[in-house]
Amino acid sequence: MQTTTLYDQDFYAWTQRQIELLQAQQWNQVDVENLIEELDSLGKQQRQELRHRLGVLLGHLLKWHYQPEARSRSWTGTIREQRRRIKQHLSDNPSLNPYLPEAIERGYEDGLDLIERETPLNLRQLPQSCPFSEAEIFDQPLELDH
Repeated sequence: MQTTTLYDQDFYAWTQRQIELLQAQQWNQVDVENLIEELDSLGKQQRQELRHRLGVLLGHLLKWHYQPEARSRSWTGTIREQRRRIKQHLSDNPSLNPYLPEAIERGYEDGLDLIERETPLNLRQLPQSCPFSEAEIFDQPLELDH
């Protein structure tokens, strides 16, 4: 018979209890196994957040470069927002910087998925690996032609 714990019943209450125990330095009462699992999950979420934002950014950069006739203020706004949020995320989590090349590669795959969902572009005619340098991804100015 499996015992139900506070962790299983009320996650928020469990987090608050763990904080209290840690602050009181009551190490023997801390739920170490679940705490380790949650900390690991938090780290993975930071990497996932970076990949997700890069996917949105790279998808919009692909649209920008391969559909110049459809450029819009909405696209520039999305590109600007994702650039800003990625830079903030990296500033808040500087240890993710070495992961950036892999995140760009994985995010590019998501960007291609965005292209397939949102455009008539043929994926076979697009680069299968990210064609943009970091400078182009994060700093290239955008101007509407119309």
